[in-house]
Amino acid sequence: MLALDPLLAGDIGWEEVGIVLLKVVVVFALLLVSVLFMIWFERKVHADMSNRLGPNRAGPFGILQTLADGIKFFFKEDLLPDRADRRVFILAPFLSLVPAFLVFSVIPIGGVFTEAQQGTVEIFGHETYLQLADPPIGVLLILACSSIAVYGVMLAGWSSGSKYPLLGSVRASAQMVSYEAALGLSVVAVVLLAGSLSTHDIVMTQASDGFLGIVPRWNAIATGVVPFVIFVIAGTAELNRPPFDLVEAEQELVGGFHTEYSSIRFALFFLAEFMNTVTMSAIIVTLFLGGPAGPVFFGPEWIWGPIWFLAKLFIFLFMFVWLRATLPRFRYDQLMDLGWKVLIPLSLGWMLLLASLHIADDQDWNPFVVGAVGVASALVAYLMLTGAMRTAQQRRAADELEGSVR
Repeated sequence: MLALDPLLAGDIGWEEVGIVLLKVVVVFALLLVSVLFMIWFERKVHADMSNRLGPNRAGPFGILQTLADGIKFFFKEDLLPDRADRRVFILAPFLSLVPAFLVFSVIPIGGVFTEAQQGTVEIFGHETYLQLADPPIGVLLILACSSIAVYGVMLAGWSSGSKYPLLGSVRASAQMVSYEAALGLSVVAVVLLAGSLSTHDIVMTQASDGFLGIVPRWNAIATGVVPFVIFVIAGTAELNRPPFDLVEAEQELVGGFHTEYSSIRFALFFLAEFMNTVTMSAIIVTLFLGGPAGPVFFGPEWIWGPIWFLAKLFIFLFMFVWLRATLPRFRYDQLMDLGWKVLIPLSLGWMLLLASLHIADDQDWNPFVVGAVGVASALVAYLMLTGAMRTAQQRRAADELEGSVR
């Protein structure tokens, strides 16, 4: 089975192909428009938080400034360093851009998520989902594409033939390894609850009745908040956004991995960064906040799905801008310590605790006893980890002191 969309369940004719092509155009246009809006929105909000004006020349409120900058990039001189690997240098920007499109293709952006309609809408007499594709391994596709995107950054720095872009690409690979593990473990908690890797099924499980009929059954709440917080932090690091933008720290690396790029190739990296921000926000909304699922107040049911999706998406886009305008950049050792010594152990321990509770529910064990044993085990593991790190620090300090005496 290649897809779970009911549109593709039976015989496929020209109408089905036309609807799929229409979806492709809509998703492509929606993502591009959202990226253009995101660039303007970030510059404007960041300026307001810094008590500056921001874009205010091209179009009303400077809303056409992003379009003007894009046109300018097309006419700038395209440079190719003498020591660059020509083919890899040209290919790298596309390796950063394409995965963002692929990830957004499995994100549900609408639908009527009730027991009767199961997230479907009717388009030209055909029942279908308001997402481009719903593969049974949608979550694995998201993780794979987020891992592939770092190759664009890594190859861009390596192929430039310059040491500062190379340092930026090395940082990107190290940062990806340290935060991808925590991000993946936090997603496992969601998959445990949903029992499926399909993004549509994950949204459908969150659309059911919540706790006491009032609190939503979002995975952010059902998993105990911790995986949600870890995913947001690790996702911010995956995006190389402040305060985790060590990959392009201009004080240390001039401009990071894209120092040698100009013209449209630099614009592709710029576009990929903001596109990944929109895509990561959409992933967070889908996995943890119910995606487009939400209450229907009045009017057609199908119109409320996109409204709820955009409202939730806007919250995280604002959060990313807020973090950029507020927090200073981490040191590189702090970045690595947070990933390896805090996020990975915490996400692994919490995932094991949730798995234990899940097994206890299946086997009719006492959940309170299982939870108490799990928390006690996690506490012992934490004390052992902190003790090992403290011992290592003391030994390192003693070795440095002995070396200075000699």
